[in-house]
Amino acid sequence: MKPSVTVLDYGSGNVRSAVRALEQAGAHVTLSADAELAFAADGLVVPGVGAFATVMEELREVGGLPLIGRRVAGGRPVLGICVGLQVLFEAGVEHGQRTEGMGEWPGVVEPLPAESVAVPHMGWNTVDASADSVLFRGLHDERFYFVHSYAVQSWDFDVAQPKMRPPQVTWSEHGARFIAAVENGPLSATQFHPEKSGAAGARLLRNWVDSINKKKTGAAAQMGDHR
Repeated sequence: MKPSVTVLDYGSGNVRSAVRALEQAGAHVTLSADAELAFAADGLVVPGVGAFATVMEELREVGGLPLIGRRVAGGRPVLGICVGLQVLFEAGVEHGQRTEGMGEWPGVVEPLPAESVAVPHMGWNTVDASADSVLFRGLHDERFYFVHSYAVQSWDFDVAQPKMRPPQVTWSEHGARFIAAVENGPLSATQFHPEKSGAAGARLLRNWVDSINKKKTGAAAQMGDHR
């Protein structure tokens, strides 16, 4: 069966392309702002276009912040896209104003340096992903489509539990090295737009959907063992 995926409809623009891309990746997709429906789905996608502060406010208005927190705490997959990645960090600084983020990961979203490159960073770029990345399986020589002026440019994450798998961080570069994606248990996010990244983006979304299916299959098998 196709896994159910809810694209959170909190006011972000251009969500229809994400819906179509996820359907083509093999998911049964619903576009909704209903928090309970979104919590019950096998996967949740949090898109994001625009300003950090605006996205945080719009998520707050539809109950998106506690929803994401509940899903992560329960080990239920979440994928953030573009500003949907940025708000997962501690804060964003735009036009000199600091806005608190969700704080799932350390780091501050700041302007990309414009001394030697054009900003916004708009177009195709390569990424540097780890060899055992789930999202980038089979995609280590591909390019992805970015549209952004802000990014997280450093990473400092201490794993409190020695047996816990550390987050996998994928990097790219435009004027400075910046975080292009993070994979951290049930929580994943990309700074680029996979739904606009052609065949490479389609493969990345299939990898994410497949990981949800594997999680469901594993959970079902475990339940069978305990009957």
